[in-house]
Amino acid sequence: MHTLALLAAAAAPAQKIGQHAPSTPGIGGALVGLILVLGLILGMAWLLKRLPGAGLGIRPSEQLRVVSMLSVGAKERVLVIEVGKEHLLIGVSAGGITALHTLPEPLVVAPAPTMPNFAELLAKRLRKET
Repeated sequence: MHTLALLAAAAAPAQKIGQHAPSTPGIGGALVGLILVLGLILGMAWLLKRLPGAGLGIRPSEQLRVVSMLSVGAKERVLVIEVGKEHLLIGVSAGGITALHTLPEPLVVAPAPTMPNFAELLAKRLRKET
């Protein structure tokens, strides 16, 4: 009886192996997929730049800020930082961070010059050229 089933199976027309498997995408489908992945990467990078501290959990601190900075080498800097109400002079290098001095009185920093309104500058420039 067992051999009869084997003979019947052998007599049936053979089916192609994998005929029901999905076909692989062509070069067009692969290219569309690549463009979508690259667009997703660029979109996430843009989003992370726009959101302050997103992804890293870093939030700007009100108690700690850089008051002034001076580059003294390729990887070396001297910074004045404000910690609470105290100003500290620190040195930053590839080897680490070193506290150099505690300033007896807060450093007076001139306010940064305000940038002119771009729309106004553009309008002035366009009026000059015409």
